[in-house]
Amino acid sequence: MQALKKVAILGRPNVGKSSLFNRLARQRDAITSDVSGTTRDIKKRIVTISGNRDFEVIDTGGIDYSSDLFSKVAEFSLRAAKQADVIIYMVDGKSIPSEEDRALFYRLQEQKKPLALVVNKIDNDKEEERYWEFLEFGADRTFPMSVSHNRYFNDFYEWLEAYIPAKEEEAPLALTEDKTIDPFEEIIRDINMEVEEEADNEIRVAIIGRVNTGKSSLLNALLGEERSVVSDVAGTTIDPIDEMIEHKDHQITFIDTAGIRRRSKIVGIEKYALGRTTTMLEQANLVLLMIDATVGVTELDERVAGLIEKHRLACLIVINKWDIREDKSYEEMVDDIRDELRFLHYAPLITISAKTGMRVHKILDQITEIYGRYKQRISTSKLNDVLREAMSRHHVPSHNGAVVKIKFATQYETKPPKIALISNRPEFVHFSYKRYLANYLRSKFDFEGVPLDIVARKRGERIDEE
Repeated sequence: MQALKKVAILGRPNVGKSSLFNRLARQRDAITSDVSGTTRDIKKRIVTISGNRDFEVIDTGGIDYSSDLFSKVAEFSLRAAKQADVIIYMVDGKSIPSEEDRALFYRLQEQKKPLALVVNKIDNDKEEERYWEFLEFGADRTFPMSVSHNRYFNDFYEWLEAYIPAKEEEAPLALTEDKTIDPFEEIIRDINMEVEEEADNEIRVAIIGRVNTGKSSLLNALLGEERSVVSDVAGTTIDPIDEMIEHKDHQITFIDTAGIRRRSKIVGIEKYALGRTTTMLEQANLVLLMIDATVGVTELDERVAGLIEKHRLACLIVINKWDIREDKSYEEMVDDIRDELRFLHYAPLITISAKTGMRVHKILDQITEIYGRYKQRISTSKLNDVLREAMSRHHVPSHNGAVVKIKFATQYETKPPKIALISNRPEFVHFSYKRYLANYLRSKFDFEGVPLDIVARKRGERIDEE
């Protein structure tokens, strides 16, 4: 029996590789989503086209060098290309051609194999004009395509058939799977296991604040039962207590931390408790910052806010004891808190009474909504559309007469969202302009409750470290 030809689908994250794989395989096997980097594995399927032409299609992980893990996946994807007989390189037709895509495409051209450039996400005739920009790659064949809408496939199939020989004889319908473990694929599995350790629906919530703000009472109210000891004596809770509940398909683990005290008053076991609090913050995704409505924001609360900002955590400000406050109206209290807690300008605010249960039920919904924003990834095309809009309103300031350009932006990490500005002179992109862009992005995308990191880098420079 003749050996099957191997067809590898490559490209950067979120260009539609898995969708094309599913279309060729006529089944939804690979996970597809709008989140970059969903595919970490190498998936293979036997595909038949034109009734008598079989080949093996290989779906690879997105080629991305923004982190050590993604760099490994990228190298495995390029290795799959070396093992293939035919290569399909996909790009996102809703974005402008990038230097990264050019470099990767030229690298694949060096292999001297049949190589097609597929410009995906050309969803209608009007959008087809963007396809012409990719002809500058100089590919032997370039195909505009919309995988999700099943458009423009005929020419692509005709090209593919030219490299897939017809069967010499009828092959059995069910092919025997090779049980031999390829060390290359075994490493891929190890990477998958590493990536999936923290599921996206598992939220770790730290409840922090000064002594006697009602942290234990809030925990009990959220859980609906007495799980931690509550008393009127400040500092009753010493060890953090973890409790998990399920809410809207999320597993929420609450970490009831010991009261954060002034350093001069920390002694013995309570000093140990503060150390545990810091450790828990390092493990948390989201923080409920408790403020006592009868006291307001103190200097110590500001320090606590600084800890949240330091760990770049999502946050909800919870003003407790609202039922027994005096004098100040809601507007006055909010203005004071916003003024004192400038670090947490992004955090929404809710007034509650943990003792009576007033509005406590809304906190669980807030947690899942904020976490959804904390882990969100904005597509590169949408991000750059907004970036161009922001720069057209306020141009990037020059530096001592030198022109500073921002070529494009990319989100390279989530939890929290981190965005890199690729610039010719990143050291001269002023912090005030980054702040302007951050505020503009917040006006266009929902980042409520979430810190937003923006860094400037040169093309090719590592962006995973500040």
